[in-house]
Amino acid sequence: METDCTTHDSAAPEAEGVKAVKDVKDVKDVKALKADGAAQKSAPAPLPPGTRLLHIGPHKTGTTSIQGALFAAKDAMAGHGVEFPAHSRHPMEAALAVCALPGMMGDIKPTEGHWKRLVDAVHATGKRTSVVSSEFFADAPDDEAIARIVDGLGRDQGRVHVLVTLRPLAKIMPSQWQQYVQNGLRMGYEDWLEHMLRKPPYEKPNPSFWHRHRHDRLVERWGRVVGPERVTVVVVDDRDRDGLLRAFEQLLGLPGNLLRPVPDAVNRSLTLAETEMLRNLNVEFRSNGLPDELYSKLIRNGAVMHMKNACSPAPQDVKISTPRWAVEVAAGIGAEMTERITATGVRVIGDPALLSAVPTAADDASVVPRIAPAVAAQALYGALAAAAAAPVRNTAPAKSRSVHQTSSKELVKVLGHRCLKRLRRR
Repeated sequence: METDCTTHDSAAPEAEGVKAVKDVKDVKDVKALKADGAAQKSAPAPLPPGTRLLHIGPHKTGTTSIQGALFAAKDAMAGHGVEFPAHSRHPMEAALAVCALPGMMGDIKPTEGHWKRLVDAVHATGKRTSVVSSEFFADAPDDEAIARIVDGLGRDQGRVHVLVTLRPLAKIMPSQWQQYVQNGLRMGYEDWLEHMLRKPPYEKPNPSFWHRHRHDRLVERWGRVVGPERVTVVVVDDRDRDGLLRAFEQLLGLPGNLLRPVPDAVNRSLTLAETEMLRNLNVEFRSNGLPDELYSKLIRNGAVMHMKNACSPAPQDVKISTPRWAVEVAAGIGAEMTERITATGVRVIGDPALLSAVPTAADDASVVPRIAPAVAAQALYGALAAAAAAPVRNTAPAKSRSVHQTSSKELVKVLGHRCLKRLRRR
C-alpha cells in the first residue's frame, strides 16, 4: 500500500465528481463566466478591520509563496494594523493537530499543544486584523473539524473569513504527484493519473488528492460552516507572478508592493529525473521494510532537502509532463467545479474560466529522464550528512554470521534499524 501525506475516509463524494466529467467540448460553456471574471479584476474591497483571515490553500496553489512573503513582512504589516500571529512561516503542526491528521511519513505526530499555541497567538492580536495560512487546513476531514477550527479562531465574534486559492488541475497534478513521491509514493506518474482519473473510486493510492482538489466541494464544505459571505476564492493566474501577493495586500488593506516574493529553494518542485530517482529509492526502501522515521530523517530531510538546496534545475532538465488525455479530463473537471463554485455565492477574485482552460499544446510525456551525476551525488551526500549528525558508535559485531554471509536485503534492514536506534538516542 502506498503512503499518503494524510489519511481520509471521505473519498466517495469526491469520486462522484470524476465520474461526472463532461466532454471537453463542454469547457466552452464556461465562457459565459468570463464576464464575471473580468469584473473581478478590479481591486477587491478590503476586509473589515479586525478580520481574522484564514487561508486554507489547498496544496500547490501558491501557499508557500504567500506564507514566505507574509512571514518576511510581519513587522512591516504590524505597522499597518495587520498581525501575522504564527510563530513560524507555516504553522503546519497546528493545522494537522486540529484536523487530527498524522502528518508526513515518519514525522512526529503533532499534538493539541501546537494548535493551542496558535489559537492563543491569534487571540493575543486583540481587535487588530490577523492572517493565518496553512494548506493543511484544507485537509479538515469533515464539517465538525472545520467548525472546530473556526470556533477556535473566533467564529462567535463573527471575525473569521476563509480564503481559498485555486489553480487549474492540470497545473496541480504534476506538482502534487512529485510531492506524494517525496512522502514515500512508489507509483509512476502516468499510472498515478490512471488511478486518480480513470479507476473508480479514484482514491488509491492517495485519498487526500480529491479531498483537497475537488475544489467545488472544498468551497462548499467551508461555506456551510462560516457562510458563503465569509468565503473568498482567489483564482491564481500563473501569467501574473505577483498577482496572488497583490490580492492579499488588497484584502488585508496593506500598501501595494509591501509583500515581496521570498526565494525558497527547499520548496522547489523536483524535476522528472529527480522524482524518478526518489521514486525508485522509495521502492527499495519499502521492500526492505525500513522504518518510516528513518525515511523522514535520512531521505526527505536529508537526501531530498540537500539536493534541493544544492542543485537548481537547468533549462535542459526535463519537467514532469502530463499526457494530453489527462489534461483534457482535468479541464472537464475544472469546468464543472467552476460552475458549482460560482453557484455557491462566494466572492471570486480573478478569472474562474482559467480553472478549465485547455493548454494549446500538450506536454511531451515520452521523454526518458536522465539525472546528472552531480545531482545524484548531492542527494547521496545529504543522506550521509543526516546520518553523520547522529553517528553510530560501538556497533556490536554479528554474533552468528559475518557481513559477507548476510544477504544485502537483510543487511540493509539491520543497518537501517541500528541507525534509527542511534538517531532516537540522540
